[in-house]
Amino acid sequence: MSPHGGDRPVTLRTVAERAGVSKSSVSRVLQGSPKVSEQARAAVEAAMAELGYRPNSVAQSLGARRTKTIGVLVNDLRQPWFVDFLAGLGERLAEHDLHAFVADGRLDRDLDDRLLNAFLDMRVDGLVLAGTMPVTDAIREAAQRLPTVVAGMRDLRLPTVDVIAEDDAAGARLAVEHLVALGHERIAHIAGPAGEVFRQRRIGYEEAMRAAGLDEHIRVVPSDITEDDGFTCGAALFASDPPTAVFTVNDLVCAGAMAAATDAGLSVPGDVSVVGFDDSSIARMRWVGLTSVDIQPHTVGSVAADLLVQRITAPDREAREHLVAPRLRARSSSAPAQT
Repeated sequence: MSPHGGDRPVTLRTVAERAGVSKSSVSRVLQGSPKVSEQARAAVEAAMAELGYRPNSVAQSLGARRTKTIGVLVNDLRQPWFVDFLAGLGERLAEHDLHAFVADGRLDRDLDDRLLNAFLDMRVDGLVLAGTMPVTDAIREAAQRLPTVVAGMRDLRLPTVDVIAEDDAAGARLAVEHLVALGHERIAHIAGPAGEVFRQRRIGYEEAMRAAGLDEHIRVVPSDITEDDGFTCGAALFASDPPTAVFTVNDLVCAGAMAAATDAGLSVPGDVSVVGFDDSSIARMRWVGLTSVDIQPHTVGSVAADLLVQRITAPDREAREHLVAPRLRARSSSAPAQT
């Protein structure tokens, strides 16, 4: 039974009749259109309240050509960086009455294209590409068709795609400078795979080593970004002539390197100091106490949401790049070098 006492459901026509306006005027009020008088708006709102009318959100979205949804494609949800990033993104999107659908292309990189097509079929209002991933033709096409923001990646450059990322080179310099200040000279770097983000971290490491006069001690071991990769690379580093300190491409890799140090009979930080990158939940665990570079993923997520809302409002606006300043979080995994 409808709230106004009959069996007939409350529809747009019912509201229009009660308010004394046309159905199109009711639709414009529901869509927040400025093309309706304040008098008509007040009458429609009063009629909806009196009749207990609840708009059909799907029909309303279709009428407004908006779904109030955002597609978020991430690189690898196993990475703890995404936990804080998605929290910041989701909280800020909710403030704008937007909701995120999150998809992870980790298992199959070809899946990225299918996920993007699914987002397009769902008619999402915008797209967030988060984390490092191969820039395919499908990604470029989707970014040109939808308002798009890239977060935590700096490999996609298009005239109308905004970028929000951390200053990776500056963060790496902070890590090395911290270890140098503790008296370390033989500082190795377990680096990441291909991609601008990881290239910037390696550049920052090498710049800081040279600035400290430690060119001869530059030692880079290529890796991927998982704990297993960190363990494998750490085992190779500690097998012979181990460094006194290791700076890793992220916290997961650092956790693996710490395990490798223990297996090699080295104590952390007594024999070897370690510094990670991300300041993830792993680093903040008391029993881990990992010194790490804080790249503020929650802030990156919030800014990504703001940029996307602005991009949806002004889709042709010139692209902007925002770099979040990193901070070093010193904990128990780093200590003065033994003399």
